[in-house]
Amino acid sequence: MPTTRNSDIQASSRSSKFIKDIGVYAIGNIGSKLITFLMVPLYTHFVPTSDFGYYDLCFTVCLLLIPFVTLQLRDGAFRFLLDCDEETERQRIVTFVSRSMLCTLSITALIAVVLAVFTHIHYLGYILGLLIAISLQEVYSQVFRGLGNNRAFVTVGILSALGIGVFSVVFVVGLGWGIKGIFLANIVARLLALVIVELQVRLISRHTRWHIDAREVGRDIIRYTLPLLPGSLCWWLTGSSDRLFISHFLGLDANGVYAVAIRFTGIITTLAIIFYQAWQETAILQYHSPDRNRFFSKMLNSYIFLLSILLIGYSFLLKVCYGWLVAEEYRESLNYIYPLGLSAVIFAIAAFFDMGYQCAKDTPRTLPAIVLSAIVNLIFNFALIKPLGVYGVIVTQIITYIVLVVYRWHDMKRYFVLRLDKRILLPVALVLACAIPFYLSKNILIDVAVMVIAIAVITWTIRSELLDLWHSKIAKTHDATK
Repeated sequence: MPTTRNSDIQASSRSSKFIKDIGVYAIGNIGSKLITFLMVPLYTHFVPTSDFGYYDLCFTVCLLLIPFVTLQLRDGAFRFLLDCDEETERQRIVTFVSRSMLCTLSITALIAVVLAVFTHIHYLGYILGLLIAISLQEVYSQVFRGLGNNRAFVTVGILSALGIGVFSVVFVVGLGWGIKGIFLANIVARLLALVIVELQVRLISRHTRWHIDAREVGRDIIRYTLPLLPGSLCWWLTGSSDRLFISHFLGLDANGVYAVAIRFTGIITTLAIIFYQAWQETAILQYHSPDRNRFFSKMLNSYIFLLSILLIGYSFLLKVCYGWLVAEEYRESLNYIYPLGLSAVIFAIAAFFDMGYQCAKDTPRTLPAIVLSAIVNLIFNFALIKPLGVYGVIVTQIITYIVLVVYRWHDMKRYFVLRLDKRILLPVALVLACAIPFYLSKNILIDVAVMVIAIAVITWTIRSELLDLWHSKIAKTHDATK
């Protein structure tokens, strides 16, 4: 009996910490994505579809290059700093990261100079600036997080978001710089946020020792991150190459319209990232716990219920508001919202299983599934984009992520065994059924009714879990006041 009670207390404590972590990462992520969401109406009213399509294409190429420019140190730095207790070892890790970033960014700038001499790429300097800014923000934000300073991580996200908003208004609306203004707003805001936070906390300067020998830990980090590089390429082919296919086969205007739908889909992606970051920390720390399988299974089932509610609520609320959110020439993108949201949900579930590889530091095993997914993605994109247009790209994404989920579900058995709750069938059925009124209904009241009823049914299905969570929070508060 005491053992059971201790287990319940431990589970409650883990759940409470996880929820607290979600709150922390929500503050750090929602700001930047909220600004991206709020900037969509501004960009669609002040930037032509072809220009916005080109910027989105450049941003997509930057996403492809970032893992190679950073050597995936964003993942390596966080993973090795998280379970590091010695100050000297932390200094070695941060020093290695700083040296590597200085080297890779210098090489990147040199390559850009060579390209400028022998080729003509529109806005190459701006693309280089964006690549450097995002790379630095990505890596050093994770360094802050790995060193346990979540406040610095959150502050970088908030300042970056505010900066993008303010500078976008100044450069795009006030000065009328168009696509150049979008580039500059993102570059200046990200770099300025990082500099301000570092001047306040001095984490990087305090932990960087240029004279220290960091070769041994550097080799360990590189062994961890190098297998992630081909995986990142495949991830890009799987999740971001759609812009290249659309731009090539359908044109930049079509990509501009599609880019707006993707920006809105970023709402789901952002919330999934928040969960992922909190789950990443929890999963690594709880990987060796005796009730790991039960705890991980509970988290997966709860996550699927949450994603179902999120998809339905997001899609129908966006449909109701879409008329005043975007300019007329971009409104075709509403048709892509629901299937893109479904694709983002399936991807979020696939990312859940990624924790097995990270917990065990077995990153080479990530490659087979990602390579398979990339091959599936390329085959179906070529096969479907001509007959189905943009819908061909979206259908390809859904198929690709389903393949990834199935593969990883079986592969994860070497790390932990997950059990699905039979009640999962209900939210899955509702998600599929709600697609019908999303496309056929022209009445706002019907849309709102469908959304409310579907969310209420799903919430009622998991009422016992919600009550348990509520009671555990009350009990914890009561114990703290004694």
